[in-house]
Amino acid sequence: MRIVRIFDTTLRDGEQSPGASMNVEEKLQVARQLVKLGVDIIEAGFPIASVGDFEAVRMIASEIKGATIAGLARTKFDDIDRAAEAIKPAESGRIHTFIATSDIHLQHKLRMSREAVLETAVSAVQRARQHTDDVEFSAEDATRSDQDFLARITEAVIKAGAGTVNIPDTVGYTVPEEFEELIKHLMNRVPNIDKAVISVHCHNDLGLAVANSLAAVLGGAGQVECTINGIGERAGNASMEEIVMAMKTRPKFFGADVRIKTQEIYKTSRLVSKITGIVVQPNKAIVGANAFAHEAGIHQDGFLKERSTYEIMKPEDVGIPQSKLVLGKHSGRHAFKMRLHDLGYELGEADLNNAFEKFKHLADQKKYIFDEDVETIVSQEVSKVPEVYALLGLSVSSGTYVKPSATVRMSSHEQPIERTDSGDGPVDAVYRAIAAITGTKSSLLKFDVKGITGGTDALGEVVVTLEESGRPVRGQGADTDIIVASAKAYINALNKLEIRKLK
Repeated sequence: MRIVRIFDTTLRDGEQSPGASMNVEEKLQVARQLVKLGVDIIEAGFPIASVGDFEAVRMIASEIKGATIAGLARTKFDDIDRAAEAIKPAESGRIHTFIATSDIHLQHKLRMSREAVLETAVSAVQRARQHTDDVEFSAEDATRSDQDFLARITEAVIKAGAGTVNIPDTVGYTVPEEFEELIKHLMNRVPNIDKAVISVHCHNDLGLAVANSLAAVLGGAGQVECTINGIGERAGNASMEEIVMAMKTRPKFFGADVRIKTQEIYKTSRLVSKITGIVVQPNKAIVGANAFAHEAGIHQDGFLKERSTYEIMKPEDVGIPQSKLVLGKHSGRHAFKMRLHDLGYELGEADLNNAFEKFKHLADQKKYIFDEDVETIVSQEVSKVPEVYALLGLSVSSGTYVKPSATVRMSSHEQPIERTDSGDGPVDAVYRAIAAITGTKSSLLKFDVKGITGGTDALGEVVVTLEESGRPVRGQGADTDIIVASAKAYINALNKLEIRKLK
C-alpha cells in the first residue's frame, strides 16, 4: 500500500487565520507535537514575511528532528534566499516556492503573460535548487487554471528540479469529481510526472476541502497539505485529522496509508486550539466534543450492545479516552441504568423506574444532566420515606410591590387539600401554607440552599432541619425551581416526623 505524505501547514497557512498568530515559542511547541504526531513535512512559516517568522522557521529548523522543515517563498530570489537561510540548520529542509497560474490572477494580480509566469517559475525552482535538493513548486489557483498550461508548467518545473508539485485549490472552488479528474489528467499528460510527487492543498470555502483532498488521493496524489483543526485563511484548510482518519478507516477504498500516529491527534488538536484561541466546534468530526458522544436512546442502546452499531472509529484511536453517553431528554433507560452502575448504584426495578421517571422529568427542564443531578435523584429515591404528605402543586406571587403569597395543593393522608397563605417571602408563604395544611407544631432550625450544578438551569438542592418535641430531623428536596425544592424539603422532613410518631 502506497504512503501518502502529510504536509502540515498549521504554522504557516493555519496561522493566517484571523487572530491565530503565534510567537516563536508557541510555534516551537506546536512543531514538537507535530513530530510526535508523525507528520512528514512541517511548513514552519513564510521567512520573508517578518523577522519573527524568519526566526520561528530558523528556530524550528534548528531544534526539530524527525520531520522535513519547509519555508514558503514567492518566486522572487530574495524570498528564496531568505527561506534557504531559515531552513539551513534543518536535518531535512525544503523550499516551497509558488506563483499563480490562473488567467484571473495573471490578468488582475500579476499582470504577466503565461510565458512570463512559466519562465519565472522555472527560474525560481532553479534558484531554490542551488540551496537544497528538496524543492516544492505550487501553482497557485491551479483549479481555475487552463489545464494545458498547468500541464506545461508542471512539466517545466519538474525538469528544473522540483521534486514536489503542488496543485492547490486556493479558493475552494473545485468539487471532488472534477479535482480527481484534474489530478488524473496531470498524471497521464505530464511526461516526467514520475520524477515528482503530486501534492494538493485545498481550501474550505464551499466546505469541500477534505472531500477534494481525498478525491485527489484517489486520482494519484502522493502528498496532502492540511492543518490541525482545519484552521487557515477564510473558511480554513483541509482538516488533517479528518483526512487521516478517513484513510485509516477506509484503507482498502483509498489504497493508501499515512505515517500519522493517530493516538496523538486529540492532544495536538487541543494544543493548537489552546495556543491560537480558536475553539473547536462541538460537532467537529474526529476531535469535536460531540464526536464520540451519544444522547439518543436508540443510539445509546445500540452502542451499549455493540459499539460498532454507531461508531466507525474508536475514540482511543485518536487519543480520546472513551466515548460519552450524554444524558438528556432523548436518553433511554439502558443508558440511565449504565450511568447509575458507573456511579456505583444498583437499584431494584421499582426504584429504577421511579428514578428514571424523575430523570426524564428533569431532562425536560434543563439541557444538560450531570452526574451530580443523577446522584441527587437516586439519593431521594433510595432514602425515600413513606409519604403521609405529598406535594401536588403550588403557585407563588411575589415582587417588589407585591406581598408574597403562595397557594399550595397537597395530599394529606391521601386527601387533597389546598391552602393560600402569605409571608415575608415566597418560601415563607409556602411554608406557612404547608404548616397550616399539616397542622405541624415543628420549628424550622436551619434552611440551606445550594446549586448542584452550574448554569441558570441548575438543579437546586434545599436541606432543612425541623425540630419537634426536642427531636430534630433533616429534609431534602431538589428541583430546578428553588421554591419547589424548598417545599419538597419541608414536606420530606414532615414525613420523617410523622414516621417517628408511628414508632
